[in-house]
Amino acid sequence: QEKSTIVYDDFAKLCIKTGKVLACVKAENAEKLYILQVDTGEEKPRQIVSSLVDYYTAEELIGKEIVVLVNLKPAKMRGHLSEGMLLCAETDDSSICVLLKPETTAPAGTSIT
Repeated sequence: QEKSTIVYDDFAKLCIKTGKVLACVKAENAEKLYILQVDTGEEKPRQIVSSLVDYYTAEELIGKEIVVLVNLKPAKMRGHLSEGMLLCAETDDSSICVLLKPETTAPAGTSIT
């Protein structure tokens, strides 16, 4: 579904960086949620909660280089704090969901522009 057109200044508000998944566990109180610890080049890893259970095993996610929206306001998902958003390509019917990743290795915290 197409969204409204934005100007560059709107895009420039987004802080998108590379990250590396350090740890991943299934949320105990939610069937489809993982709780991930992601290195985004900061002092400590960010906790990110994401509904990827139907698409990846926890083991597949650990060590994966990904793309993260880091300046999204933190939010609680099923009682767990999420400090960012993983970026994915997803079909309208959610039958496919694929994590976006750098084409080649880039240090955690590298800016996406």
